[in-house]
Amino acid sequence: MTDLRTRYLGLELASPLVVSPSPLCQDIGRIRKMEDAGAAAVVLHSLFEEQIALESVQLDRELEGGTESFPEALSYLPDLRDYNLGPDAYVEHVRKAKTAVDIPVIGSLNGVSSGGWLRYAKLIEDAGADALELNIYLVASDADRPGSSIEEQYIDLVRDIAATVRIPVAVKLGHHFTSFGHIAARLVEAGADALVLFNRFYQPDLDIENLEVVPALTLSSSYELLLRLSWVAILYRKLDVDFAVTGGVHTAEDVLKCMMAGANVAMMTSALLQRGVGHLGQVRRDLEHWMEEHEYESIAQMRGSLSQKSVANPSAYERGNYLRVLSGYVLK
Repeated sequence: MTDLRTRYLGLELASPLVVSPSPLCQDIGRIRKMEDAGAAAVVLHSLFEEQIALESVQLDRELEGGTESFPEALSYLPDLRDYNLGPDAYVEHVRKAKTAVDIPVIGSLNGVSSGGWLRYAKLIEDAGADALELNIYLVASDADRPGSSIEEQYIDLVRDIAATVRIPVAVKLGHHFTSFGHIAARLVEAGADALVLFNRFYQPDLDIENLEVVPALTLSSSYELLLRLSWVAILYRKLDVDFAVTGGVHTAEDVLKCMMAGANVAMMTSALLQRGVGHLGQVRRDLEHWMEEHEYESIAQMRGSLSQKSVANPSAYERGNYLRVLSGYVLK
């Protein structure tokens, strides 16, 4: 019997298949379907920092202070009063989800500063969440602000949250750092129990007819997995932390690559939005079939087998790959 079990954030999971945050997680009935289809855990959709700020009237003051130089800012931001669930309703949603399913339920906070996060991190914990994912999303557009100060903001946020709650804390972040290995190590020192790699950067589009900047959402593809695999493989066993891969996980083959790179779990959203929640069941069946066919007894047996520490040529994850790809390309 193939053993798909894995551990993530101190939780024993039946498989590495985890549902990442999306509107799919707003409905309790759909979360039940995720469990039935084979999800080993679910990360709920995010509670945004702006929602917390709006509830305390803090956001209104901040926006009014910037209207002199950016009058269009007020019209561009969405009306967050009716967005998915308000802060208190979100906490209640966590409580209902925990009652509805047996799999672990992980709360999600999305923002860049401590603010009201500390209070709601504790409330989410009290509602029964098994863990908390901090989704740190910041576009560093201030040319006068050095990267080091942004990194310190990340570190302070993780340290504050980790000191506030007793449940495990995962940190989801982008890859836009000069030395990603260094910031990853500092986040672990600050209290991160897991790193979720990577947040997707949603770039707006330009409407040239109406002269507007418009939101744009493109679902992921398996190609995006490569960047995630590389960094998990590089950091595997260099840091005492769990790894989750998110962004580009669509098939059983994608999940297998994540495990061999060194990840504890593989998170899916785009594939479920495209193919439905039932796709989880197909991925699980394909995963078991591949492992049986290739005589793997467990996920633990394969984990990290293609990490930088395990492969014969470690430079394949650094300049070696760059040189080989460019020098080996043949013009047709």
